[in-house]
Amino acid sequence: MRFSKRLYLPIPLMCLLAAFPVLSQEPETEPVDLENRAAELKELRFGMFICWSFSTFSNVEWTRSVKSLDWFNPTGCDTDQWAQTAKDAGMGYILFLTKHHDGFCLWDTGTTEWKVTNSPLKTDVLAAVRRSCDKYGLKLALYFSEGDWTWPDMKDPEKKKAQIRELLTRYGPIEYLWFDHAQTDGGLSHAETTAWAKRFQPGCFVGFNHGEPAGDIRLGEMGRPGPLEDPSAAGYGAEAAKSYQEYRLAEFTYPILRGSESGRWFYTMPEWDEVCIPVEAIVEHYRGAKKYGNIYSLNVAPMRNGKLRPIDVKTLREVGKRIRR
Repeated sequence: MRFSKRLYLPIPLMCLLAAFPVLSQEPETEPVDLENRAAELKELRFGMFICWSFSTFSNVEWTRSVKSLDWFNPTGCDTDQWAQTAKDAGMGYILFLTKHHDGFCLWDTGTTEWKVTNSPLKTDVLAAVRRSCDKYGLKLALYFSEGDWTWPDMKDPEKKKAQIRELLTRYGPIEYLWFDHAQTDGGLSHAETTAWAKRFQPGCFVGFNHGEPAGDIRLGEMGRPGPLEDPSAAGYGAEAAKSYQEYRLAEFTYPILRGSESGRWFYTMPEWDEVCIPVEAIVEHYRGAKKYGNIYSLNVAPMRNGKLRPIDVKTLREVGKRIRR
């Protein structure tokens, strides 16, 4: 991923920009060899999907009717621990939730006041994740809910475009965008969304978990390892995947916290703190990802103190040992 050459700015402006821990350059839009990019992404193989937001504090997956940002009030935020654990597990990237359906933005957006820097935490979590990824040699991908409960009828195409632009121009190179279609397309079609994202980072792959097929990465929410030609491996997106021939890469994801048939994407409750899928199952799916050229995003949700559950850290360290062995 290439970015534009350094600009020389007046000293007062340089000082102002230095106060922000994000990358503000507009990326170049030179043509990208997408076959080479697909090969690069396949080498990532295995990553950590991090969901941390309002639902971490509610015991439910979709947290409605939050009236105050005080709801999001973790006692800490240890992104270095997240990245160190991913590295120990043999992972190559972090897939970070930037915004769930509730519209709460985990970055310092200029599009809304409903954001983490206005919460008691007062931290741009995405910027912290970017720094931790760089520190531990990990790549970064982003999850984004297309529909937003704070928008009229869950649609605001201009705000959706503005948020995507921020994510792709302020936080460095992004490997791929994981768009969640659960609450509409936000008023911008998937084809339009893909084209808009490619304006800023042409080498960033784009995928949608279901809805209108588009983009270049086949997402597999609750999916499994399998060849790109097998749409049944795409989980919830299997039906849409049958009719689309433009995918260059297949991803699959599910949560490590499997206390029910579908599992939980967010931290849930202390009573489930020892519920975790076994090491052997994770290693088996890692082998499947390697066999079929997939990338495997294992969801590992931080607790209310901003750290990963001890059971997850222990499990993933053992996974890493077996992978390296």
